[in-house]
This record gives sequence, C-alpha cells and structure tokens, in this order.
Amino acid sequence: MSDEHNIQYRAEPGGSLKGKARVPGDKSVSHRAIMLGALADGVTEIEGFLEGEDSLATLRAFRDMGVEISDPEAGRVVVKGVGLHGLKAPAKALDLGNSGTSMRLIAGLMSGQSFDTTLIGDASLSRRPMRRVSDPLSSMGAAIETGADGTPPLHIHGGRRLHGIDYDMPVASAQVKSSLLLAGLYAEGETRVREPAVTRDHTERMLDAFGYAVNRDGGWIGVTGGGRLRATGIRVPSDISSAAFFIVGASIAPGSDLVLESVGINPTRTGVVDIMRLMGARIDLQNERLEGGEPVADIHVTAAPLKGIDIPEYLVPLAIDEFPAIFVAAACAAGTTRLSGARELRVKESDRIQVMADGLQALGIDAEPTPDGMIIQGGRLEGGRVDSHGDHRIAMSFAMAALCANGEILIDDCKNVATSFPGFPELAGSLGLHLSVGAADG
Repeated sequence: MSDEHNIQYRAEPGGSLKGKARVPGDKSVSHRAIMLGALADGVTEIEGFLEGEDSLATLRAFRDMGVEISDPEAGRVVVKGVGLHGLKAPAKALDLGNSGTSMRLIAGLMSGQSFDTTLIGDASLSRRPMRRVSDPLSSMGAAIETGADGTPPLHIHGGRRLHGIDYDMPVASAQVKSSLLLAGLYAEGETRVREPAVTRDHTERMLDAFGYAVNRDGGWIGVTGGGRLRATGIRVPSDISSAAFFIVGASIAPGSDLVLESVGINPTRTGVVDIMRLMGARIDLQNERLEGGEPVADIHVTAAPLKGIDIPEYLVPLAIDEFPAIFVAAACAAGTTRLSGARELRVKESDRIQVMADGLQALGIDAEPTPDGMIIQGGRLEGGRVDSHGDHRIAMSFAMAALCANGEILIDDCKNVATSFPGFPELAGSLGLHLSVGAADG
C-alpha cells in the first residue's frame, strides 16, 4: 500500500453475528497497569494486556524512562518497577502516537519528576485540548507549556514542588481526574477531585490494587502524597468499548446470536448496555465475577427490534466512547433518538458528532448534529462511502452498519483501528461480518 492512511474497509450488506468471541483487553486498564507497574516497588505481571498502538505507546514511553518491560506475549507483560522516584530522563521527546489517555495521564506523572519532559503525538493527538489538564496541574505547582492554542506538544519542567489542591471539575473526564490523582502521588498534602458526573474509576481501583490508599468522601476522590506503590498481578478484562461494536452489530442484524466472553462491566463503563437495553436490545450478562479487582461477565446478545429514545443525560459519561456505535443503532431503530449533554464528543480523536452525522447522512439517514449531541431519525441505511477521519471507533461503527444496510459501505482512513482493536477485521469476519480490507481508490 503506497499510503497506509488510505486503508479502506469494504463492508458488504447483510449477514448476522453468531458464535463466541473474546475482544481485546481493556485499553484504559492496560494503560494504567503499565504506568503503576512501572512506578511500583517490585515486579508486576500483567495478563490480557491490549497489544494495540495506544497501549504500546504507553509501554514504550516508560521504557524510554528506564523501566524494564518485557515484550508482550499473548497479552502477558512483565514490568520491573523502579519506584515512584526511579524514572530517568528520556533521551528524546515521548511520542504517544494517537493516545490522548497516555498524554493526559503521563502529564500528571511527569509534573512530579526531577527532569524535564516533552510529550508529542500524531497529527490527530496534536489537535486535542490539553489545557483541561495543564491548567489544574499548574495550580498544583507544575510548570507546563502547551502550544499556542492549548494543544500538544507539552513541555513539562521538572524539579517543581507540587502541593495538593481541591479541584471541582467543570467537565466530567476520567482522564483529567486521573491526571490530577497521579500528580497527587508526588504532591505535599492531599489532592482531591470532585466530578460533576460519575466517570470511569479504573485509576482509583488500580491504585487500591497497588496498595495506595484512595480517599473517598462525600463526592470527593483524593490521594495523599508520599506513599508507595507495591507490585501486584493485574488481569486485564476484555474492553467493553471494543465489545460495543459487536453488541450493536448483533442487536441490529436479524438472526444474530453472539456471546462476548470476559468483558469488563465496571459500573462506570456500562452505559452502552443500559442505553441499548432502553432501545429494546436483548442483552444478558452471564457468569458475573471479579477478575483483578474489576467486575467481568460474558455478554450474550441476540437480535431485537430497536426503538428510538431520548438518551438519559446521566448515562452520557458512562458511554462516552461508545456513542459512534450507539449512533449506528439509532440509525437502525424505529423512531427518533436524541442525545444531548455530550459536547465532549467534539474533542475526541475526531469531532465524533459531526463526523458521524456526515457519515450517516451519506448513507441516507436523517442525522442532525447539535452543539452537544445529535438527533437521528431511524430509517433504512443505504450503501455509500464515508470518511472515518482516522478515528478508529468511527471506522468500526460504520463497518457494523453494513449489517442492516441495503448496499455496500466503503470506509476510508481506517489505519488507526489498530490503536484499540488489532485484528478487528479478522474477528468480525469470523463472526459473520462481510468485511474486506484494501487500499482506497482515490
């Protein structure tokens, strides 16, 4: 392929999803396992690590700071921790690729180091807002320079004395919360965060697993600096964000009967299940259990007629990454689906509101973008060509849309699917999606 950005998916119409499958490991948990394992005292063994580009970017960054980390083998990674104060200055800028999670969380950790660090990313990451972390970190005493418009690269000056703060977050964001809590490991006193709505709590759970006390009091979440992390074993559950494409696909494709095994069902992440059930989806959680401190289950999905709904705003932060797939479900549902309170979707890997609206309109669906959401009139999806704008979740969502379309869907710029879901075309094909990968024809 002359230009890997021209990787194109060709999804043939129809089909159904059947069988059993295990989607890749949870990206959010994989990031945090590497970070805290690197900063712990002792050796941490990780099972189920996501070998996608985003998680590997985090792994490489900590290798560049002197941490010995094994190459992943079938999801197993061994991290020889150096302790909270054992990182070394990297010889070059830390390149975090497409991973906003890596950049925002590592910015918090780097704020407490004795050395200077520069964080860079690809073209997409270089457009994403970073003042939401750099401003509160600066109020803790960090010295961070961003680009003129608050975007990467981030230049973080070391040797700063951090102090704990109380931060009432203006926007619900697990990345901002996590960045401040991780900086709080290096701060004098207690760092406390209060969020306007519940967001994913993987950082708090993993700090607990590594033996670092997390204070929870009246809506505030806090850590006190000066402690230590103790190495532990981490088993990464399958990623519900990756499972979401198949949950939607099996719901909209007649005749589907699918089981997704060992999926993380952390209650801060199950908004997609709740929303799909409100739309009429038949989703059954089986064999619920705890693995590595995270709740998991096997998710059984069978096809069902869906109806449009007004999506409850309290569920928005619990499904923020899954909305591209949910929009496809709405397009296949009877009636109108309305989403509001999701302005955060405009500053993801792409403007997911506008890009999904454009794609759905190209496929014959009445989809009206709003400043903080979308109004979708369910209908019959036509074939057509859409541009994912390099956004992995949009590419996979439109691939699933072909299951209820009456024509072929071509999806451009699919290279970044590997950031979160290596092997997606192969797994989807094995379950019944008629998907091929090739070079775009211009």
